[in-house]
Amino acid sequence: MSGVTDEGGQGTAEQRWFYGVDVGGTNIKLGLVDDGGRVLARRTIPTHEPKGPADAMARIAGALPEMLAEAEGQSSGRVAAVGLATPGTMDIPSGRVLEPPNMPHWRHYDVRDDLARRVGVPVAFLNDGNAAAYGEYWIGRGRDFRSMIMLTLGTGVGGGIIVDGRLIHGSHSFGSECGHMVVDSREDARLCVWGGGRGELEAFASASAVVARTRDRLQAGEASSLQQKAEQLTAKDVYLAAREDDRLALAVIDETARYLGIAITTLVHLIDPGLVVLGGAMDFGGKGDAVGDRFLTGICEEFHNRAFHVVRDTTVIDFATLGSDAGFIGAAGYARATLDATTS
Repeated sequence: MSGVTDEGGQGTAEQRWFYGVDVGGTNIKLGLVDDGGRVLARRTIPTHEPKGPADAMARIAGALPEMLAEAEGQSSGRVAAVGLATPGTMDIPSGRVLEPPNMPHWRHYDVRDDLARRVGVPVAFLNDGNAAAYGEYWIGRGRDFRSMIMLTLGTGVGGGIIVDGRLIHGSHSFGSECGHMVVDSREDARLCVWGGGRGELEAFASASAVVARTRDRLQAGEASSLQQKAEQLTAKDVYLAAREDDRLALAVIDETARYLGIAITTLVHLIDPGLVVLGGAMDFGGKGDAVGDRFLTGICEEFHNRAFHVVRDTTVIDFATLGSDAGFIGAAGYARATLDATTS
């Protein structure tokens, strides 16, 4: 937390409000959230990644008052703090983004203190995967649990771990990076599309990996309706083909579920959280969709086949509930919790 002041923003002191900022490689999602987690206003602005972090912090600071004006038409409150979530790598104690793989123009910059100077309230800094996890923990699927693990399935695989209400940041601000855990130790295991690590979960369970594995099978000559889309293939294409009972697409999704089941087994044996939540854009339709339900069932079956009986029958594995709002909600909630911890 940096930039602590006595003046928490505009408006009255009837209730505290919090800004949440979720920075992505393409877009930045912003939200104004009240003390109970209710979203009062939201915005999405482009990241313009090549322009660098200083430009982004300036535009974030400019957009926040617009949400405040919108919210003050509904209720009254004062902004007490901001939560800022960015992709790793990062140095959380110093408030610095280091070398996020998907943001090459964001290098060794003090994003937390820059934003705090611009907005005049405390800023809490955290990893984007942890922010999504905290959102689900605070008001989403994890609201009835004291501990939980979240895996975010998108272009890569992110993660967040909460134990007894506390996020796991780690000694190097690299805690909860579940996508980099090894699930295949063979010397010829697949390489991660982003970090280059061999046999990591991200090499099997990210959208990038789903596309790469599907292309490998298409190039090997397997029959599929996806042959005509091989060059422009997306994970959504694989999902849509699976809905039409394409055997190759279903096989890729089933294999993805198996590797996630292996990873979740290891994580649960380490943490024993009671709940594992799957978030991110790659949910293959999610709960209630035939493919999404098959995906979740496959994960649960692999976990049940491998897990120790003490945790096997009572650990809940489910989809997240907050969708793409989880990041900014969690960032705001984390700012709230951090402010309470520093002022108590």
